[in-house]
Amino acid sequence: MAEMHVSVITPDGTIFDHREKAVNAQTTYGGITIMPGHMPIIVPLAIGELRVTRITESDDSENYIAVSGGIMEVEADQINIIANTAERSRDIDLDRAENAKKEAEASMIRARDAKNKIEFNRARVALAKAVNRIGVSEKRL
Repeated sequence: MAEMHVSVITPDGTIFDHREKAVNAQTTYGGITIMPGHMPIIVPLAIGELRVTRITESDDSENYIAVSGGIMEVEADQINIIANTAERSRDIDLDRAENAKKEAEASMIRARDAKNKIEFNRARVALAKAVNRIGVSEKRL
């Protein structure tokens, strides 16, 4: 069976490093699926879910990783994902993510009322990250 080596790296270290058969990611251009033999590319990643299909004998199992932007490089069945932040679904603290969502929503309201576009956009990004983490955490194996 064809396979690829997938690494997810953040400033804090390696989050994921395994042999896989498919990777689905959200780029700034839309969704993309990478399978063995894919042409070499480098694409920017959006805040979103990274779905990695593991090689198993019995069935397809998937790992879910919340990423908050970065880049994905594909070269000769090697995928390197360099992300600003990344968390595997099993490692996400759901209470912390829900608190971050509430704080981001409150920050958006305060920034909107103060007509502060910069703070509003920061809060909007924080909200997107929190919602992504919540969504990915619900897909724990």
